[in-house]
Amino acid sequence: MSLTARVAHAQTPTVNSIVVQGNQRVEADTIRSYFRQGASGRLDAFQIDEGVKALYATGLFQDIQPSVQGGRLILTVVENPVINRIAFEGNKKVKDEQLKAEIQSKERGTLSRPVVQADTARLVEVYRRSGRFDIRVEPKIIELPNNRVDLVFEITEGGKTGVKTIEFVGNRAYSAYRLKDVIKTSETGILAFLQTADIFDPDRIEADRELLRRFYLKHGYIDVRVVSAVGEYDPNRRGFLITFTIEEGEQYRFGTVDVVSNVRALDAAMLRPRLRAFPGDIYNTEAVEKTVEDLTIEAAKRGYSFGTVRPSATRDAQARIVKLVFTVDEGQRAYIERINIRGNTRTRDYVVRREFDLSEGDAYNRALVNRAERRLKNLGYFKTVKISPEPGSASDRIILNVDVEEQSTGEFSVSGGYSTSDGFLAEVSIAERNLLGRGLYGKTAVQYGQYTKGIQVSFVEPYFLGYRIALGLDVNYKQQDATSYVSYATTTIGFGARLGFTLREDLSLQLRYSLYQQSVSIPDYLSNCNDINPSSASGTYPTAPNQGRIDPATGSAFTTNCWADGESSVAVKREIADGTKITSLVGYTLSYNTLDSNKGPTSGIMTELRQDLAGVGGDVNYVRTAADLYAYHQILPDLIGSLHLQGGIMGGWGGQNVRMLDDFKMGSNLVRGFATNGIGPRDMTQYPWTGSSGDALGGTRYWGASLEVQTPLYFLPKDAGITVAAYADAGSVWGYEGPTSNPATGEVLSGNICSTWQPGVTNRTPCAVDNAMHIRSSVGVGLIWNSPFGPLRFDYAIPLSKEPYDNVQQFKFGGGTKF
Repeated sequence: MSLTARVAHAQTPTVNSIVVQGNQRVEADTIRSYFRQGASGRLDAFQIDEGVKALYATGLFQDIQPSVQGGRLILTVVENPVINRIAFEGNKKVKDEQLKAEIQSKERGTLSRPVVQADTARLVEVYRRSGRFDIRVEPKIIELPNNRVDLVFEITEGGKTGVKTIEFVGNRAYSAYRLKDVIKTSETGILAFLQTADIFDPDRIEADRELLRRFYLKHGYIDVRVVSAVGEYDPNRRGFLITFTIEEGEQYRFGTVDVVSNVRALDAAMLRPRLRAFPGDIYNTEAVEKTVEDLTIEAAKRGYSFGTVRPSATRDAQARIVKLVFTVDEGQRAYIERINIRGNTRTRDYVVRREFDLSEGDAYNRALVNRAERRLKNLGYFKTVKISPEPGSASDRIILNVDVEEQSTGEFSVSGGYSTSDGFLAEVSIAERNLLGRGLYGKTAVQYGQYTKGIQVSFVEPYFLGYRIALGLDVNYKQQDATSYVSYATTTIGFGARLGFTLREDLSLQLRYSLYQQSVSIPDYLSNCNDINPSSASGTYPTAPNQGRIDPATGSAFTTNCWADGESSVAVKREIADGTKITSLVGYTLSYNTLDSNKGPTSGIMTELRQDLAGVGGDVNYVRTAADLYAYHQILPDLIGSLHLQGGIMGGWGGQNVRMLDDFKMGSNLVRGFATNGIGPRDMTQYPWTGSSGDALGGTRYWGASLEVQTPLYFLPKDAGITVAAYADAGSVWGYEGPTSNPATGEVLSGNICSTWQPGVTNRTPCAVDNAMHIRSSVGVGLIWNSPFGPLRFDYAIPLSKEPYDNVQQFKFGGGTKF
């Protein structure tokens, strides 16, 4: 029976007074204020009913009983108790403070049972968001004197509920293995304790649907539909089974691509060079979006700030091509009245504003706003970025609201690694990507290893002088000890500055200047033969080193073979004799990058051209040019082919030859299967005496070519992250132009610099340096493991062509991580 019905039978023509009973904390006058007389000047059943509802809405009362007796309205109320304390029991994974922030019930507030039930549901949702679907929350109300209570939530957290299996239905063009790389969600494996993306999260699953759709659209499947993404809990496996259902459709390519301008003074021919989509290419929705953006910006540069670009597509299903027309219209005139930056508690406003290519008072352009939002997300300063427009003070005014959520930008890392050439290496670094909230980058790193010690301090200002130019400054000290591959140690201390320009999204330029001092040292036992020439005056090798020679330290004939414990090359000793040198150089790097991913590319190319000129001051003069080209192509699903071409040339100027220290020194970085500094010109005068090849001298020219295919191991779980590779390498380094004598001791590289050399041949004119362009080649296999300890790579290569004095290293291992 309704409240109105209950009081209707007791209604009197006039209620003279209201009597309140049972209230303890709420004043009677406060309760009476909720009952107001109607137009007739009296309280009838309707007004009483409305007053009771209003009192219930305050959340202060458990029960309200109205009755009318003798012209009086008697209200008997039972107040809600006051919450004395809120406690959580059984929670280990989530702290009390975090849980209290999620609920509506508050200490010293009134207890509302509906609110408590809502709080219980919210706590369950919090745990489910962290992947714990076995969560149970039971609220307990403990009554205390004076109508007070303690509210206790008893929590049984249960185990983490992971994603046991991810399946794809309807995928033909791409394997499930490849598609798992596209999405963020991963499967729970043996390394689950190191993962977070294996926790079931409905929001992440929905985001994965969009990632899959974007992936297919980027690769020409314009009809793709990710029909569903369903997560089903399997109680037997205590985890979720995720199933993505996909309708791929057919792959399309670009047909004709054109620009049409409806703006009279804007010639379409001037806009066509900005096209990113080309006939014959696989249809790519990102290329279409970037073309819209570029055309809009180009129109704005030519004075048409309100220009809008609209792509229209005509599909030829039989030929599987899409004809595109980008139409440029005048667009509606609207101006930006104000840009509001909200949520940036640490980052300065100007750091956010400088990512916009427009400001207050400029013409509103959605393409430029989208670009600014993308830039802000790429900064890495914020968890979320959202730019939303709203109407301004006039019909042609727009206000942009930029809502951001800050995230931690400081980094402390300890990295460690080991390689067969460099030994053990550890690094401790502290970095800040948003220094002082000004968008600056600073880093200090200390290295300590088996053969390497050093420190480096770096600073980057991404907007030098207010322009989108990155200024970087580096100060470094490095000590490289002698190894089994290099007989000498170097100490380098220097300074560097660089300016980076983004010419286009796929084209960048870096200008740099370096100033450094380098000194060389060798152990005493590697220089104890420096008073002799190991060849006889006739140009033939003596049968015994030091025979008939006088040791200047004793004045007596040598009694031991000073070559037995090894000896550094004359070229190395010459560098020591010449003393510490200062190098001052300027250079640039021009990069072109269309890779689909810098971390694990499957398509696209990346090229770099590097040139340096040493001799802008300092003691060293040379010109050095080097280039690299990387090309990736998906041969078959999950079978990725890559080609790496590289080459370089350098030469001295101003009357100087290239120093031995500055030469290109190559080994496994050019042809795998060879040791560090294992190929190229070498000091051969050491061979007869030490029984091994001598110091690598390097060369002024090199080239290399590598062909590699990679594929995952399908029988292993995806999370294992293991890929196998097969490759073939070829290359050469030659053209030594460094010193051949040491005036300080009279030593020379005896014999000729020639193009042939044979070990162990006596009574002939020795060949000091084999300077010809001999091709080295190898084939091999590799195992790449993206382990929780960082990327590790194991290579085993077999040299197919080599010189007798080359240093071979068939197995090579390297890797490291940050933690």
